[in-house]
Amino acid sequence: MSPKAATPGADRSTDSYLPEHGNGGYDVVHYDLDLDYRVVPNRIAGRATVTAVARQALSRFTLDLGRLRIQDVRVDGRPAKHAHRPNKVHITPQRPIAAGDTFRVDIRYGGNPVPIAGRWGDIGWDELTDGALVASQPNGAPSWFPCDDQPGAKATFRVTITTATPYTVLVTGDPVTRRRGAGSTTWVYERREPTSPYLMSVQIGRYELIDLAVGGVVQRAAIPPLLRTTFAHDFGRHGEIMEALQRLFGPYPFHEYVVVVADDDLDDPIEAQGMAVFGRNHLDGRRTHERLAVHELAHQWFGNSLTVADWRHIWLNEGFATYAEWLWSGVCGDLPTDALAAHWYARVAARPTEVVLANPGVDRMFDPLVYKRGALTVHALRKQVGDEAFFTLLRAWVAEHQHATVTTDQFRDHAQRFAREPLDDLFAAWLDSPVLPPLPR
Repeated sequence: MSPKAATPGADRSTDSYLPEHGNGGYDVVHYDLDLDYRVVPNRIAGRATVTAVARQALSRFTLDLGRLRIQDVRVDGRPAKHAHRPNKVHITPQRPIAAGDTFRVDIRYGGNPVPIAGRWGDIGWDELTDGALVASQPNGAPSWFPCDDQPGAKATFRVTITTATPYTVLVTGDPVTRRRGAGSTTWVYERREPTSPYLMSVQIGRYELIDLAVGGVVQRAAIPPLLRTTFAHDFGRHGEIMEALQRLFGPYPFHEYVVVVADDDLDDPIEAQGMAVFGRNHLDGRRTHERLAVHELAHQWFGNSLTVADWRHIWLNEGFATYAEWLWSGVCGDLPTDALAAHWYARVAARPTEVVLANPGVDRMFDPLVYKRGALTVHALRKQVGDEAFFTLLRAWVAEHQHATVTTDQFRDHAQRFAREPLDDLFAAWLDSPVLPPLPR
């Protein structure tokens, strides 16, 4: 192949819902990000080293990056031609990359990070009143680093962030080192498990670090000091929740779990890999939002360890996380799971039946029907196969696909292994048709 020849499909995403995000022709295996962040001007100076393996011969390739400015691009140490168009960096290395080769891309970049604007509002790196947060689902990762931004493109990460010493920095990963300098502190985290770019998060604020629970899985929290008492009550059962979900789903899939409470109001909690972020409005001293704590923790199994290969399968994330809320309600002595299923079935039945769960469409992928009907589908499966088979298949699903990607068809095939009767009709009714089936008793 001529060095100037374009490789067909090299810059094409495989995601059917967000084809403008994600790239083709290679697999990223590791990101090494080194960022210097100044809070008051909201300014980043960064260097990203992206290590990838070519799936095909490449004379050019692309990465996703938002409005940050690029200063330099090198491929395997050599300066590379590049063009930065809206949210996409087009890179032409000096020498073509052969299929199967491992190659390294070094990008120096900087500027004022801003979220990615889209149909769900502003997604990604966002300023707080005093600090910053990253909430990237589904397409906000390019707001702060160059990446292959599609859910199935998992890689490992090392993230180094330097900022003013009064601020605490939390990154989705295991803490490695913290070095204090003259007025600034450098924090280093590693994410050793394969991780989708949208599940990488950074939280920067004047936080107090406390234990969320003692014993078992390491559970920590970063909170504004003035919210300590309220937080202690509202998250007081979190250790019990972790134990309950492990009994139901299997061992927690990461080394630790971190809850961050921003000193700002947030519309919804945010899950990242090994982390969940809440707003101060989610604390009220009455555990009103405890179900959301359950939901975000359940995503560590369903969504983060098991990540959808394509956004059309999002019910595998949200249906199971919602059903976890109902399971916890039964465990803790509130409404039984059956009662919650009946309640939400009535609510769903009162709405127009417009969503096909197995493929809701990009405009409806975060529709409440995907969450609630998804949970009802899980409940219907449980009723069909019985509790013993259901929880066995659930734990096997989690164990067999740990840190991998999953699809709806894989789940259909998996569930059938644990059922005595064919499940084709059940799944066709609940997943493939907008018509709401009867709720099994």
